[in-house]
Amino acid sequence: MDWIEPLSKRDFENKSVLELGCGNGSLLFHLANWKPSQVLGMDLGAGVHTARNNLANFPIVRIVQGDLVTHVSNGYDVVICIGVLHHLKVPKEGLDSVIRNTAPGGRFHCWVYGREGNGVVRLLVEPLRGVCRYLPWRITDLIAIAAVMPFYMYAKLLTWFKHVTQLQALPLYQYAMWIGKEPFKFFRHMAFDQLIAHRTIYISQSTLVDWLASYAVIDKSTVYIIQRNGNSWKFGGQIKSG
Repeated sequence: MDWIEPLSKRDFENKSVLELGCGNGSLLFHLANWKPSQVLGMDLGAGVHTARNNLANFPIVRIVQGDLVTHVSNGYDVVICIGVLHHLKVPKEGLDSVIRNTAPGGRFHCWVYGREGNGVVRLLVEPLRGVCRYLPWRITDLIAIAAVMPFYMYAKLLTWFKHVTQLQALPLYQYAMWIGKEPFKFFRHMAFDQLIAHRTIYISQSTLVDWLASYAVIDKSTVYIIQRNGNSWKFGGQIKSG
C-alpha cells in the first residue's frame, strides 16, 4: 500500500471513493476492505470486465468503462489516480479531472513515473516500446522476459549486497531495493506493463509543483510531493471546503 501513503485506512472509512484508471481493480480490492461508503472505479480499457469479476463480492463497488479525462461527477471524498497520468497524451488534463471530481474538503492522491531517476529506463525502454506497439502481445511478452532478465539479476545482486553502502550511488538503487525482494514473474509483469503502454511521459518534480500551484481550489497547506523508490512521485492534497 505504499502507492497510497501518506493516505491511510482512516482516510477511506465511510468515504466515497473514485479511482480514475482502475485497471483490473487490484488496488480497489484492497481499498474496499477499508470500509468506504461507496466506490467507483473507471477505466477506458477492457480491463473493467476483469475488475468487475475481481470486485464482485463488494456491493459498494461499481466499475464503469469511460474516459477519465472527460469524466464529471458531483464529487467524491477521495479521488485516486495511480500509474495513469504519465500514459496520457496530455497528463495535465488527467490531473484536471482528478481535481474536478474531488468534492470540497475532499482529498486527492496520484502516483506518476518521475523524470528524475529514470535516465537508464528512458534510454533503454523507450526504443523497445516503439517497436512493441506494432507486435502481438505474446511477442511483446517474450521481449519483456529477455529485456528484464539483466535487471532482475542486477536487482538481486544489489539486495544481496545491500550492506555495501558504496553501491547506493548506482542507477535505480532504491527501486532495486524495493523490487529486488519480488520473484521473477513480478519483474516480468512490470516490464510487460511498460512495453505495452502506447506512451510514457516521465514527469519532473518541478512540473508537479507548477501543476499543483495552478489550481486555486487546492488548500496549498495540504499539498505534498513525495519521491518513491528514487524514480517516481506520489503527490496530492485537499480541496478547499465551501
